[in-house]
Amino acid sequence: MSKAVFEGYDLIGDVHGCGATLASLLERLGYHQRGGVYRHPRRKVIFLGDLIDRGPRIRLAVTIARRMVEEGEALIVMGNHEVNALAYSHRAPPGLGREWLREHTPRHNRIIKETHEQYRDHPQEWEDALAWFMDIPLCLERDGLRVVHACWDQALVDELRSERPDARIDIDFLTAAVQPGTRAFRILDRLTRGSHIPLPEGIQIQSGDGFTRRSFRAHFWARSPRTWGDVVFQPDNLPGELEGRELTEVERARLSFYGPDEPPLFIGHYWCEGIPALPAPNIACLDYSAVKFGRLVAYRWSGESRLDANHFVWIRVPQEEQARPQPWEIDFD
Repeated sequence: MSKAVFEGYDLIGDVHGCGATLASLLERLGYHQRGGVYRHPRRKVIFLGDLIDRGPRIRLAVTIARRMVEEGEALIVMGNHEVNALAYSHRAPPGLGREWLREHTPRHNRIIKETHEQYRDHPQEWEDALAWFMDIPLCLERDGLRVVHACWDQALVDELRSERPDARIDIDFLTAAVQPGTRAFRILDRLTRGSHIPLPEGIQIQSGDGFTRRSFRAHFWARSPRTWGDVVFQPDNLPGELEGRELTEVERARLSFYGPDEPPLFIGHYWCEGIPALPAPNIACLDYSAVKFGRLVAYRWSGESRLDANHFVWIRVPQEEQARPQPWEIDFD
């Protein structure tokens, strides 16, 4: 019997603990569970990171993804929430001036609260998950596509690969990366969090996720951006007349640029809303605010260099996501 020909990758955006919806999306994409692992005869998944935090089925989301990756049915890149969890969970070395790599502030406590609560009765499972997070690469480039959680900055990707060809970090890198100004900080921040532009003194955004923000997320595919409105990429509007504010030379210099002739790139991170659309012909953002009852989005990529919005597949996250277990859920206990 001949082996099935590999057709391509199904890239899946930020799950954020919507584990039941993830299982449903995989089923819609033609993956079926065999031996506790979702498999497809001709395709593989690439997860874009941010499996954890906020949602009602975090353990389920992590276990589905991890089993697929470990069985060779999926690949994954690290999201900023996995980075946060690792730094939150590791004590800082002497001399750093703090107890933990990510300080346990009220804001940071709130972000990871749901994850800790859902793993509270499964401490070894959480330790195992953290160890697995540390093994997740920051970016992938293979078979003609590129994948990163937030921003592909070629110079920083090259810097990372010069020391770490597999794009994986370790505790020494993570320790350096929590200190602004270091090379590790620049790499980790840009690849997993993207570019931010600070708001003027005294101005802030009350974000849709309940946090107060003093900067906005900027994208990296405008060739010659002139104003803040040319690069803002988030669901929250800029206050007042700030969309028309001119970018300074310093702000412009801090932005990355991903040109239209570069290979197809898949990102998450940016909390898009509405019907999935392509922000550029060679870029797809797959984060559509799943945990805010938006959409958990995949893109079916089969080798095309010019992306096609008809290849998006999604599941609306139901308001009753926290209701009783669904029949497709795996019993992990």
